Amino acid sequence: MIDLRRLRVLRAVAYYGTVTAAAESLHLTPSAASQQIRQLARELDVRLLEPQGRRVRLTPAARGLLAHADVIEAQWERAAAELHALGEEPAGELRMSGFPSAMCRLLAPVAGVLRAVHPRLDVRLREAEPADCYDLLFDCETDLAVVEASAEAPARGDQRFEQHTLIEDPFDLVVPEDHPLAARTAIELAEAAGEQWIIGPPGVWSRQHVLAACSAAGFGPNVTHEACDWTVTGVMVSHGLGVALVPRLAQFSGVPSIRRLRITGAPVPSRTFLTVTRRGATGSPAVRAALDALQVRAKETVG
Repeated sequence: MIDLRRLRVLRAVAYYGTVTAAAESLHLTPSAASQQIRQLARELDVRLLEPQGRRVRLTPAARGLLAHADVIEAQWERAAAELHALGEEPAGELRMSGFPSAMCRLLAPVAGVLRAVHPRLDVRLREAEPADCYDLLFDCETDLAVVEASAEAPARGDQRFEQHTLIEDPFDLVVPEDHPLAARTAIELAEAAGEQWIIGPPGVWSRQHVLAACSAAGFGPNVTHEACDWTVTGVMVSHGLGVALVPRLAQFSGVPSIRRLRITGAPVPSRTFLTVTRRGATGSPAVRAALDALQVRAKETVG
């Protein structure tokens, strides 16, 4: 018989890329994690890791085993979900994670609803960036995450996760209240081609959204200022330093004297929010209740 805990160590090595990182995620020492892999290899009579410089890499046999390990893990999640579904209503602990916009506009309100409707459900929230949300899910430290889709995230077909589109969050053009465009409620993006622009600095995800949207509208923005935080961006706009594209779900904290204009025409820039769980976990009554509540909240939030 194979000890399934050893399969989890192998899965962690594949996910994190090194034995050391895998051991840390599993709260093991590197030597203990290595011992688990060696024991698994002896039980199966195959080689699972081979040296690659100062690191190790998975052998073809290990990669083949991982496909089965992911199926086993997903089946275990389904079994646990079915056992919890024997209760009359969602109960126990439900851990949800998300990045700031998702926390403020979606997860925090949903947590309040869930606690009111299901008093036996203990809802816990944790703010985390999208990449960290996947790690938290993989490490079984959160049950449900709301993330922004990106090219760097695991593919939609990744067998370790279930990922579904929750909402499209369109970008609005933000201008000062005394701007000539401020009296409008909507604008085609090309009409702002001659403006000075405030966008995220290199490496910030929003920068690529803005540059791609402007390019699709037929111009390159005249970037005069850069900011990461939406409130900072809003303050700059309010002082007449430029215009900015800001997601509709992004909140400004105490920023007066600005106006949001909806983008019309095609394409309308947007970011995609995903719900993510471990594969097989959506049958859990608690997770199912949260997913249903998120769908309702999402429809109410973005008009």
